[in-house]
Amino acid sequence: MKKIALALACAFVPLPAFADQIDLSTMTCAEFLQSDKTEMMLTLAWLDAYYKDVDAPPVIDTDKFVANAGKLGDYCAANPTIGLITATDELFGE
Repeated sequence: MKKIALALACAFVPLPAFADQIDLSTMTCAEFLQSDKTEMMLTLAWLDAYYKDVDAPPVIDTDKFVANAGKLGDYCAANPTIGLITATDELFGE
């Protein structure tokens, strides 16, 4: 029931304006950390899916998602000039 309520609440919350495209191939860690909350969450969700196995079930492990977001935030804070994809490859790549 909580999930349904959250989904309905999110559906009616206006989203702030942000770029039509987010180019992760050029984004640095500093730019990622400076992005607004909506853009950051979209990026984190995309990265979560990108680093899953091809045959992985379509499930978001929220505990793992939050832990990985924390790892990425810490890494990016310590390495602001590194490209975001380079950082995520290092942290979550094979």
